[in-house]
Amino acid sequence: MSEPLGIFGGTFDPVHFGHLRLAEESIGHLGLGGVRWIPAGQPPHRGAPQVTAAQRLEMVRRSTAGNARFSVDASEVEAAAPSYTIHTLERLRRELGSTQSLVLLVGADAFAGLASWHRWRDILALAHIAVSHRPGFPVEMASLPDELASEFNARRLSDVAGLKASASGAIVTFAMTQLAISATQIRKLLANDLSARYLLPDAVLDYIQTNSLYRNS
Repeated sequence: MSEPLGIFGGTFDPVHFGHLRLAEESIGHLGLGGVRWIPAGQPPHRGAPQVTAAQRLEMVRRSTAGNARFSVDASEVEAAAPSYTIHTLERLRRELGSTQSLVLLVGADAFAGLASWHRWRDILALAHIAVSHRPGFPVEMASLPDELASEFNARRLSDVAGLKASASGAIVTFAMTQLAISATQIRKLLANDLSARYLLPDAVLDYIQTNSLYRNS
């Protein structure tokens, strides 16, 4: 692939339109050739999801099936170990080679906590990072821990065309359409037998209802 490849990891518990818009808009804003979705098997930074990793993977597959620029990577779900971003990026480098530009897609809130991630500095040796934010509310260094603010300042690109010039190491930001949707909100609605329609794709909602997911016991 000559264009940069977006890497979009997450619990996706469940996947919803906010996730889909971020992935879709990143392609246009950043000049990506596509986005590879990587559902976490055993997310290390939160409690165990209510549904199985295989079920979350299936929901991601159903939500992305109609977009030729999206692909789904099941490796973290199939692995026995906790899902650390650095390990996934090391695997992708072995698979795709050292010259393929990789762009890790994260939201502004997740980026603010990057310094707590396992081997976080090594992530930038393997991929670029693209931070999505609300229109009119850019990522501010003042809101970042000092060590992360220093990296942000040193590595930030003003022109996303630079993502194609190298395989890793840069940080870019982009504004995306904000959808006031969260997986937590959806789980609460479903647990209380309330409608979550129009918050996530019908194919995902049908799967949830067929398998009685997220209901109170």
